[in-house]
Amino acid sequence: MVTLKSFLGMIAAVPFIMACNQTGQVNATLFPASGSENVNPDTHLVLTFSETPVLGDSGMIRVYDAVTDQVVDSLDLSIPSGPTESRTYGPECDYTKVPYDYTRTVMSTNKDTRPGTPSGTAEPTPPVYQLTIIGGFTDAFHFYPVIVRDSIATIYLHNNMLEYGHTYYVTIDNGVLNLADGSFQGVTKEDEWTFTTKSDMPELSDTLIVDATGKGDFNTVQGALDFIPDFNERQTVILVNPGDYEELVYTRNKWNVKIKGAGMADTKVHYANNEVFNPHPLTVKTNEWPGTFPSRRAAFMLDNCKDIVIEDMTIATDLKGQAEGLLINGERIALYRVHIIGSGDALQANGTIYMESCELDGGGDTILGRGSLFAYKSNFRNGGGPFSWVRNTAGNHGNVFVECTFSTEDGKQADYGRTKSNHGSAYPDAEFVLIDCKVKNIIPEGWSSIGAKTAKMYEYNTCDMVTGNPVDVSKRHPYSRQLIKDKDTELINNYRNPAFVLKGWLPDSYMNEIK
Repeated sequence: MVTLKSFLGMIAAVPFIMACNQTGQVNATLFPASGSENVNPDTHLVLTFSETPVLGDSGMIRVYDAVTDQVVDSLDLSIPSGPTESRTYGPECDYTKVPYDYTRTVMSTNKDTRPGTPSGTAEPTPPVYQLTIIGGFTDAFHFYPVIVRDSIATIYLHNNMLEYGHTYYVTIDNGVLNLADGSFQGVTKEDEWTFTTKSDMPELSDTLIVDATGKGDFNTVQGALDFIPDFNERQTVILVNPGDYEELVYTRNKWNVKIKGAGMADTKVHYANNEVFNPHPLTVKTNEWPGTFPSRRAAFMLDNCKDIVIEDMTIATDLKGQAEGLLINGERIALYRVHIIGSGDALQANGTIYMESCELDGGGDTILGRGSLFAYKSNFRNGGGPFSWVRNTAGNHGNVFVECTFSTEDGKQADYGRTKSNHGSAYPDAEFVLIDCKVKNIIPEGWSSIGAKTAKMYEYNTCDMVTGNPVDVSKRHPYSRQLIKDKDTELINNYRNPAFVLKGWLPDSYMNEIK
C-alpha cells in the first residue's frame, strides 16, 4: 500500500539538488532536480524541507524561459486561493434556457485565454481569487498555488503553461515559504533551479503512463486527459502508477478512454474542492437539467464524455459541504473497483453509469443526479440521512442497486433517499430500486420522503447485513412498493439486467460475472 507519507518519500528519493540560503546552508531538496532533463511539462514543482514550512501570504513564484529570460508563468501569493463562505444568489439566477455549447475545435488554455472568460450564458469569473483554466473550461477554477503537506511544499503552476523542448528556471521570493529558523530565503539566482522539458510530446498510442515522479508520459492525470483529442474513436488506456495525485481533474468531450490505477489503496486522486470554493455563476444554476452550465465543485469531473472506464483507484474530495468526489456527465461510464469519497453529494451521476465492486463514502444525498445508475456488488456508506436524491425524468431510469450494501457506522440512521421538490422542481418519475441488497441502520420507512405516488421506489429481498435475515418492511413508506417473487418475476429480472436500466447498454464484465 502506498500511503501519502511513503509517496512523498518517493518524490524525495528522486535525484535532487539542495536550495540554499544566503549563507550556503542546505535546507530544501528540489523536484524536478536542478539541471534535470526530459521533464514532463505538466510537472508540479516540489520542495522538501527538514521541517514543516509555513506558507506566506505574499510574494511571487516565477518561471522563466532560460533562453529569453521572459516570465512564462507566475503565482502571486497575495491573491487568496478561493472563497471560504457561501455566495448569496438572487432571484435572477436560473437554469440556462440555451443548452450549453460543448463544440470546440481547439482546447483553450491559460496560455492563450484569460482565466475567467465566460462560456455559455455565465458572467465573467472575477479575478479576485486564484484562477486557472483546466480542461479548456475558460470560466476557470479557483485553486491552491501552493499546498504544504508535512515537510513538503508543492507548487501548482497554471495548467498548460510549460512547453516541450524548453529550458526554464524558477525563482521564489523570500517569504513565500518560511522555516522557523529563517534559514530558507527563497530561490533567487537563475542557476539555482533549472530544468529542461522533454523535446517532444509522446505519440498518441494505445497506452499512456501517468507517474507523479516523472517516470511516465505525464506527471498528472489531467495532463494525460488534456493530451487525448476530443471525440477520439480509438480507445486510449491511461495507466496511473501508484501514488498520491493531489490535483483538480476536469475533462470534457473525451471518448473511449480507460483510466486505470494500481488499486484503491495504491492510487489516489484527490483535491480540496466544493461548492463554496468553486461555486456556480451568480446568474446560472448547475446540476439540474440536461444542457445546463457545468459544475466546478467536484474533485474529479467527467463532462460530456462517452465510453469511459475508471478502475482500481480512490477518488476523493478533501472538503466538506456540497463536494462530490466524482461528478459524471456522460454516456456509458463504467466504474470498477473505485472508492469514491465525498461530502454531501459524494457522487453526481448524470447520463448512463455502471458501477461494479465499488466503494462509496459520503454525507447526506450521497448520490445526486438526473442520470441512470446501475450498481452491482458495491458498498455505500454515509453518516446518516438520505443516500440519494434521484432526479431522473420520464422515459429514463434512475438508480438501481443489485447485491449492494447500504450502511452507517455508530448507529446513525440513514434512509434510501428522498424525492421531494427542489425550489419548485418536482420529480414524479424518480426511481430507486434495490434487488437482493443488505442494509444496516436504515430507518423503518426506508425512504425519508417520496414526493409523488408515481415515483418508482421498489425493493426486493432486502436482508440485514449483520444477521442475514430479511428486514422488517412493515413500516416502509406508503408510496414505496415491495416486489414479490411470483407476482413480479419479470420486473425483478429486468432490474437485474443493466441493459434494461442503461438504455440497452450491457457492459461485458456483467455478462461474464453472471455466467
